[in-house]
Amino acid sequence: MEQLVKIHIEKLPEGVYLATSDEIQGLIAQGRTVAETLEIARDVARKLIEAQAEMQSGFYQELPDSFDYPLLVSS
Repeated sequence: MEQLVKIHIEKLPEGVYLATSDEIQGLIAQGRTVAETLEIARDVARKLIEAQAEMQSGFYQELPDSFDYPLLVSS
């Protein structure tokens, strides 16, 4: 599935480019060129969208604040 996402590109004083998006929370990408920055932003957006879908499907469970867990340690 394809999705159109609005990205904001900004040239930083250090000479690199920064991409952010108001549409996908957590999307931040940085590159030496605009093309590199967009490529990184596309990968980050894809991963964030996938993670969001997994969380909504109940794949991840909420953990309690405190719990016991058996940890196997070999010597």
